[in-house]
Amino acid sequence: MKRFAGLTAVLVPAFLGGAPAQAADWYTGAEPVVRDDAWTTAVDASASVTSNSSAFGSLTGTFATEGTLLQSGPRIRVEAVAGTYSYPGQGVAQRVTGYQEEAALSAGYEWIWRDAALAGFVGFNVRSNQLSILDPDNPVVGTGVGAKFGANFYARPTENTMVSAYGSYSTQFNAYYTRFRVGYMVADGVYVGPEAMVLGDNFFSQYRIGAHVSGFSIGPIKMAVGVGYVKDRIQGSGYYSSVEARAAF
Repeated sequence: MKRFAGLTAVLVPAFLGGAPAQAADWYTGAEPVVRDDAWTTAVDASASVTSNSSAFGSLTGTFATEGTLLQSGPRIRVEAVAGTYSYPGQGVAQRVTGYQEEAALSAGYEWIWRDAALAGFVGFNVRSNQLSILDPDNPVVGTGVGAKFGANFYARPTENTMVSAYGSYSTQFNAYYTRFRVGYMVADGVYVGPEAMVLGDNFFSQYRIGAHVSGFSIGPIKMAVGVGYVKDRIQGSGYYSSVEARAAF
């Protein structure tokens, strides 16, 4: 229902580097690409909608403060998330519409190996949840600041397979989001496989199971799409779709 479900909100690039100027990213599942320049900045944009009346978008920037994103080192991440959702308010006997905005700033470190990458982040977020009408059953209302933690992992167990995982947690409303993907390469740098997500906060909980196609390119932009089934504690069953894009420079 609430919260972005394609990246968290969320989206930390992770590159695989063994040989010089080689990289792969957990976000779109892209194959290593030889580059003459060195990436220091990555920008990720995502959008997700469900048949359970929610639509969210996210924009994330990740910066290497020393060296490049192709090397192990410290990172800074800036995130912005916004969206809307609605649900049947049991206590008010009518449908409630919610509006959510969030901004986050985190610092962390990323370890890069030849066929794997692991990153961890610690920071804070400011989150605002507003409702169209007062719902006494929904405690997730208002604006506040919380500590935020995130981690992501990417690996290529074999030449033709990939595994990625991401998780985040904020003390503001106890919001959490996790995503796990595996894929098999069906074309050069393009992976297809299953994905699963679990997300929620003090009011709702939800899981999603579906499939993704990751790593295809539109010009210089790497893309990923996902579709599947969603089960929400408040809204019941439905379907979701997501699209993700990333550029590095």
